[in-house]
Amino acid sequence: MANAAAVDARARGCDTTDMPADPLDNPFHSALASIHRSIALCHGETLRYPVDSAPFLGIPHAGVDMAAALDALVPEGDTVLLLGVAPAVVPTGWSLQPFADLAQLHCEHALEVVDGPDIIELDDRHRADVLALTALVYPHYFRPRTMELGRYFGMYVDGHLAAMIGERLGTPDARELSAICTHPEFLGRGYARRLTAFLGNLTLQEGRLPFLHVAYSNARAKALYEAMGYRLRRDIPFMALRRG
Repeated sequence: MANAAAVDARARGCDTTDMPADPLDNPFHSALASIHRSIALCHGETLRYPVDSAPFLGIPHAGVDMAAALDALVPEGDTVLLLGVAPAVVPTGWSLQPFADLAQLHCEHALEVVDGPDIIELDDRHRADVLALTALVYPHYFRPRTMELGRYFGMYVDGHLAAMIGERLGTPDARELSAICTHPEFLGRGYARRLTAFLGNLTLQEGRLPFLHVAYSNARAKALYEAMGYRLRRDIPFMALRRG
């Protein structure tokens, strides 16, 4: 759906020339140009999420001149993250810090949902619990308004949010499973497996491909997803862009 995403973004005054043929190769820009276009901050070809939603910035291709866009979109002291596509030329006064590639996994078939506590959809009533859990085990990417990027689900045990999962990036044809986390007191009970299968199956039923990103350093999580049936789509570059 790259062409549709480009049309959506151009309708808002954004130039998205030469977008990759497969939007999952450029997840941040693809999401901002399609399903999250209503909240995207735009300067020329460069798109980013609001600071309180996610620290993500996307460009349609490596040849983008980002100098003016970075000054307009990235406040002093802020750092943005890029995934899949980086600028060929980094503007003066900025540095690009590469991290280890992430594994981008996807699943094309329904999975068994193991037994466990009831799964509920999380909303504003659960926001404090969600922010507390993500601050504990998923602190780098979750912001006060991240929950507004998609649906979030969780399981409560004895009044505590024991585990959660949500939707973040995506296109009309695919949806990223994200913030898959379990409170340390509830590890080893299969909660992450239950939630991942549940939301992946729901995504497939709705006609979209579930995908996710995991660091190779998180070997336990990667092994879990692969044992469930997720398969490597590609290794995808991950980097930070900051002043200095």
